[in-house]
Amino acid sequence: MTILVIAEHDNNELKPVTLNTLSAATAIGGDIHLLVAGSNCQAVAETAAQIPAVAKVLLADNAAYEHQLAENMSKLVQTLASDYGHILASATTTGKNFLPRVAALLDVNQISDIIAVESADTFKRPIYAGNAIATVQSSDTVKVITVRGTAFDAVESAGGSAEVAAIGEACDAGISSFVGEELAESDRPELTAASVVVSGGRGMGNGENFDLLYSVADKLGAAVGASRAAVDAGFVPNDMQVGQTGKMVAPDLYIAVGISGAIQHLAGMKDSKVIVAINKDEEAPIFQVADYGLVADLFEAVPELETKL
Repeated sequence: MTILVIAEHDNNELKPVTLNTLSAATAIGGDIHLLVAGSNCQAVAETAAQIPAVAKVLLADNAAYEHQLAENMSKLVQTLASDYGHILASATTTGKNFLPRVAALLDVNQISDIIAVESADTFKRPIYAGNAIATVQSSDTVKVITVRGTAFDAVESAGGSAEVAAIGEACDAGISSFVGEELAESDRPELTAASVVVSGGRGMGNGENFDLLYSVADKLGAAVGASRAAVDAGFVPNDMQVGQTGKMVAPDLYIAVGISGAIQHLAGMKDSKVIVAINKDEEAPIFQVADYGLVADLFEAVPELETKL
């Protein structure tokens, strides 16, 4: 059995979530091939070749894949699919963009957002915002799967020497083109990769009060997140949203400030190793999942926390 994993990268560096997706592939068992599709991404392929879990790296280096457009990526994966029993990608914005198209082109079901591998054809995935776990068994000849990276430990990234094989054919569907992007730049760690995350909710009151969290985050070397309520209220941009409809995080330490703990938010952060909650409402649901809870006014507790750091 051979498994194809699609690498997540920015044409310069391999994204850490790829190592988590590879961990899911190793749990399935069999040889693992890693597809690196991009433009001028030879360095990414060379990095990928050093991963011990990878038996072979497929390098599709062409301008058609520079921005990993779903239309082009899906056609590329379709041309390779006949050689594989499983096709895996991370359940990120990129993976969730093109993999459903792959499943449609192959006329198979997609198994989304798996958190555990039971066997080569049976997987666990959360439903109802994580309140229930479904066990899904697939009889499709090719299993198309997205993987929740926070549910799997990363594989080792060095010590391997996989073969790098170039794919010469370019699959340009010709029905979409990249126009532009606006990227938020920050000196803080990326939210999904940070080991410490400080998040604020509606209790922050307004966007200016998030400066309290930024000060704490800078001392902790942390990323700053937010609940959907804070994003919908316009306090912070939506790329900071943690939750079912935002980003999934599982840091070593998650500090929730002024967040009540709605189901949708818990779905995005409850896999964190240690959860600390600060909320003046002692009945807030966040305390049910918190390892440490502080019932206090955040406008007093957070400044005091900062002075102690």
